[in-house]
Amino acid sequence: MKALQGVEGQVEWVERAAPVCGAGQVRIRVAAAGLNRADLLQRAGHYPPPPGVTDILGLECAGVISEVGSGVSHRIGDRVCALLAGGGMAEEVVVDARHVLPVPQGLSLTEAAVIPEVYATAWLNLFRLGALQPGEKVLLHAGASGVGSAAIQLCKAFDSPCWVSVGSAERLAYCESLGAKGGVLRNESLEALRDFGPFNVILDPVGAKYVALNTQLLATEGRWVIIGMMGGRKAEMDLGGLLAKRIQLIGSTLRSRNADDKAEMLADMHERIWPLFADKTLSPRLERSFPIRDVEAAFAALASNQVSGKVALVIDESIE
Repeated sequence: MKALQGVEGQVEWVERAAPVCGAGQVRIRVAAAGLNRADLLQRAGHYPPPPGVTDILGLECAGVISEVGSGVSHRIGDRVCALLAGGGMAEEVVVDARHVLPVPQGLSLTEAAVIPEVYATAWLNLFRLGALQPGEKVLLHAGASGVGSAAIQLCKAFDSPCWVSVGSAERLAYCESLGAKGGVLRNESLEALRDFGPFNVILDPVGAKYVALNTQLLATEGRWVIIGMMGGRKAEMDLGGLLAKRIQLIGSTLRSRNADDKAEMLADMHERIWPLFADKTLSPRLERSFPIRDVEAAFAALASNQVSGKVALVIDESIE
């Protein structure tokens, strides 16, 4: 099969051995794969796959099941999307059947391909780890990103008002169109976020650069969930602020969680948020899709930080 691998900062569409489909697994003919910042990091050599996971890029995909292992309820021909630890940017992928969900009603395979990673990230970190409750206030840094786009919609759907920090007035308007109450431009005055706080939960992909700010903005017993280090990995912190407010500081990655954790989370998502795609409460927010031959352009678009929402790679447009 053909697959996409990252080599010294470049990506190559190369021939790779097809994976074997074993018990409890399914093989998917991939129609499209979502592109995420983690793929940019892996291509650059900064985010290697967990032990035992393929080095083929791609943390989410959608397509049609072409083979099922023993003990699996899915059927050949099912239209599905999948959460992966790697391997989605390929002509086919083999995955734990518990990490596969049906394509939500009314969505194309390309739209479905950009749902699993960002919605799982937002659901895990806001609602499962962050224990977000209706009425609690949320701050989303990088609010116009794929994860931010999902998080805004989930906050609105579950009655938690949210605010964002973003890079431009256009991106702030985009976030407000999804349901954010407001926000600030990070190149102007992040201190203006004080006007909207204090916040019960902060979802933070920035890290070190926002340590002091987040401590100030959180409410008593607030939850600060760090999911990235776009602003650096080392910072000096006054722990007195955490103690005084009884703040919970939570570090989180989705990719390295074990298979059972992911299966439980996806089952929860299928029950609680999948119906919200069918009634249009939630949307994939697919901004751009690129054929696999234009993969470098797709990576460049995401790296530009000018995309609001998601980018997809179309692997096989003949799959319906």
